[in-house]
Amino acid sequence: MHDGTRVEITPEILLKAYAAGIFPMAEDASDPTLYWVEPRARGVLPLDGFRVPRRLARTVRSDAFEIRTDTDFDGIISGCAAPRRDSERTWINARIRELYGALFDRGYVHTIEVYAGGSRRLVGGLYGVSLGSAFFGESMFHEVRDASKVALVHLMARLRRGGYRLADTQFVTEHLSQFGAEELPRHVYKRRLAEALAGHAEWDASPPSLSGAEALAALGA
Repeated sequence: MHDGTRVEITPEILLKAYAAGIFPMAEDASDPTLYWVEPRARGVLPLDGFRVPRRLARTVRSDAFEIRTDTDFDGIISGCAAPRRDSERTWINARIRELYGALFDRGYVHTIEVYAGGSRRLVGGLYGVSLGSAFFGESMFHEVRDASKVALVHLMARLRRGGYRLADTQFVTEHLSQFGAEELPRHVYKRRLAEALAGHAEWDASPPSLSGAEALAALGA
């Protein structure tokens, strides 16, 4: 839901928007304009109590995938923008790519990349924005089973180890509900956001690539 207001957004304005609890989207990839979104109920994942289903934990522990961070932003956002099985449309347009690419270059956007074991083929991953001790998840994708879920487990482990206090998902989907995602009323979210922005976290508190066992240990799974 949005009010239809369309604005010219710069990387600096984008960071201020996240700090205020809003984020931009596009109607589809062919639309060059953006609009602001501020959900009435905001999705978050619990940094304490993040749930890892048993079968997924086995996959993570097996290290069937190679996990890397912050090495291929273009590959990740291209994967996130690719048509999905349930829709040919995507909200990631050229301006979104440009803005988040600029923030990646400045160290505010981070990626979790999932590669097929023993190859350099990117098969899944995610990206998001880091401010203070808040991380705002933007989008994820997978080309093979479990790749995006493994990326999410590694993300949450990195956030836990780095001292983050808020893991924002924008909305709660059926996919995220299995991990314990919940919706917060806007006023509650704004309070949690302010507390997280006042804190400090270290994305690089973990090495660029954690093993599956290390990631699960960080989550107590």
